[in-house]
Amino acid sequence: MNDRIRRIAVKIGSNVLSRADGMLDNTRMSAIVDQVAELRGNGIEVIMISSGAVASGRSELAGIDTRQLDSVEQRQLFSAVGQAKLINRYYELFREHHLAVGQVLTMKESFSTRRHYLNQRGCMEVMLQAGVIPIVNENDTISVTELMFTDNDELSGLIATMMNCDMLVILSNVDGIFTGSPDDPDSRLIEVVEPDADLQQYISTERSGFGRGGMLTKCGIARKVAAEGIEVVIANGRTADVLTRLIISDGPNSLKCTRFRAENTEMSSVKRWMAHSGGFAKGTVKLNDEAARRLTGSEAVSLLPVGITAIDGSFEKDDLINILAPDGKVIGIGRAAYGSEEAAPLLGRHDCKPLVHYDYLYIN
Repeated sequence: MNDRIRRIAVKIGSNVLSRADGMLDNTRMSAIVDQVAELRGNGIEVIMISSGAVASGRSELAGIDTRQLDSVEQRQLFSAVGQAKLINRYYELFREHHLAVGQVLTMKESFSTRRHYLNQRGCMEVMLQAGVIPIVNENDTISVTELMFTDNDELSGLIATMMNCDMLVILSNVDGIFTGSPDDPDSRLIEVVEPDADLQQYISTERSGFGRGGMLTKCGIARKVAAEGIEVVIANGRTADVLTRLIISDGPNSLKCTRFRAENTEMSSVKRWMAHSGGFAKGTVKLNDEAARRLTGSEAVSLLPVGITAIDGSFEKDDLINILAPDGKVIGIGRAAYGSEEAAPLLGRHDCKPLVHYDYLYIN
């Protein structure tokens, strides 16, 4: 067993937990629970990010005509019914191993403020300390359109960084990233992805089965998480004993998978939060050439009003703001020390406190 790994996040996709007819695959669910229980028996903390609520609800309401509902309404209905069934099934399966589980329902908006972020982290830390396995899912009953995560892949990346995990395992319905279609015998599995590797030519934008995301989403999340010092593995959730072979046995070399090598980096919890929070920004500030050069340089500097040429949007103290280069490209994100109304008349002035202090500044 790899003694370095003490805490992992495991994302279980819809295509792993769903059968071909869209119903919940109870046999697969039971096999994954057995593996998680074995990991816990070896002293490894596990946070599960589990899809399957919609599939579970669909199976429960199989005899009901839902054609009069649009796709969002159907998803809300299936999720509301299925989430209760899903967590109860997990409860029963883990109880056979004398393990307790706890449900954590969240949504994208819950990561937009530092206070909500810390509340979620504190809740799951307490659960882990008490020996409870957190089972996380998006609250699909109220998360619609722009409030939704791209997929549970995105949620798993946020959870892995928030909880300072040693590894994120994304269980999919394929072995990993291939140089072509996984069904093409001439395609080769990419086993290791280095930080500077270019995978664009290999990744299809198509989605498969019942998930909202695809390999493009998985790759983007994996790169971001690996850049923050957390190893990421994409593996086939239907492979026998995939988790125990990966963590307890011989590691990634013991099965077919794609491993994103973690970068050597130390990042504060604040900057980890900000690294994933660009979509929550309330406004933007555009820099001049000198300010952009200094912020992207090797020395640690804060963002002063003298280097800002324009402000767009309305933001208040402690809101997140995107930081733009002169050409409009986003180069970072920061937490505002004061609001846009106070900042606007200070643009170009030297004698002002930083709008974003370095401790609350993340450069891409």
